[in-house]
Order: sequence, then structure tokens, then C-alpha cells
Amino acid sequence: MSGGTKQKLFEATLRLSKSRGLVGLTVDEIAAEAGVAKGTVYYNFGSKDGLVDGLLRYGVDMLALRLRSAVSDADPLEVIEAQVDTTLEFIAAYPGFSQILVSELWRTPGQWHGTLSLLREEIISIVKGQLSRLESAGRLPDGVEIPTAAAGLFGTMLVVALDWQVFGPERTRAEVRDAVMVLIRGLGRR
Repeated sequence: MSGGTKQKLFEATLRLSKSRGLVGLTVDEIAAEAGVAKGTVYYNFGSKDGLVDGLLRYGVDMLALRLRSAVSDADPLEVIEAQVDTTLEFIAAYPGFSQILVSELWRTPGQWHGTLSLLREEIISIVKGQLSRLESAGRLPDGVEIPTAAAGLFGTMLVVALDWQVFGPERTRAEVRDAVMVLIRGLGRR
């Protein structure tokens, strides 16, 4: 399947899921919204569950690629700031994606919980890299557990981005990023 068709299906699913969530959607609705044949969806994904699973992976892959591209040899806090900004930019472009992640990831047991758990770990491993750099430089307070801090940062980025989109859309991305970084800078001393 071409990247363009996947992108259309991804965006159509996000638009439709905003009002009803994923569970109430049908393949017919998603295909019609994306402007593709229903047979294309079944041929490439097998079922609605396969489609949603594939699109969740596609969305997380897009986010992970953006987060990895923000990694550099710069100060780890600067890299984390770039990753927070990248996450906010991504969620601004695809606000429905953060809604799906937040609602499905922490719903137990959710239909796509297994897939989302693996995808969550992929994103968290990218964040762990920068926290490990802070730890190696002696810049993390004693007792900070990197896996817990990385999960907290991932959760913070998702929830703050969703909160921004729903409750504070008049704020700029820079304002939201700077507010998150005040919290993070408290974690990594210079």
C-alpha cells in the first residue's frame, strides 16, 4: 500500500474517531472518508481491527521518526526540549491521535492495548536515551529511575498536548513547550 493511501486512511480514521472513538467506526465509513475502496482496506489490513492496528503503528512510527530526528549531540535538555516541541507539533497536526493514545493506552483491557503497549515502549526508549545522557553527566537527582521518568515524560507530553488542543488552543506551541520544560528542567540539574 502506498504511503499516500496509508496517510489518507490515517487522517480519515482520526477525523471520524474524534466524535465516537475507534470502537464505533466501520470500514465502510473509514474507506469512504479516505476516498478509497473498501476492498483496498480489506486487501491490505484484513479487517477493521487490522486497519486500526496498522494505523496506530503508522502514527507512532511517524512520531518516533520525528523524535529520533530531534536527537543530536547537543545538551540532553536541549534535545528533550526539541522532542517536546516535536511532539506538540505532531499532536497539533493530528489532535485525534493523542486522544486515541490517551483513551486506548490506559483503558484496561483495551482492544488495541497490546499494540499500544509495544508502541509506547518504542517512544519511551527514545526518551530514555536522553535521560540516560543526563544521568551519565551526573545531572539527575539521586533516586530518579530512568524508566519511570521516561514514562512520566511520555505521559506528560501526551496529556499536555491534548490539554492544549482541547482547553487552551489559543496558547502558542512555544508557550506550551516552555511550560513543560519548566517541569523537566527541575529534573535535570545543570
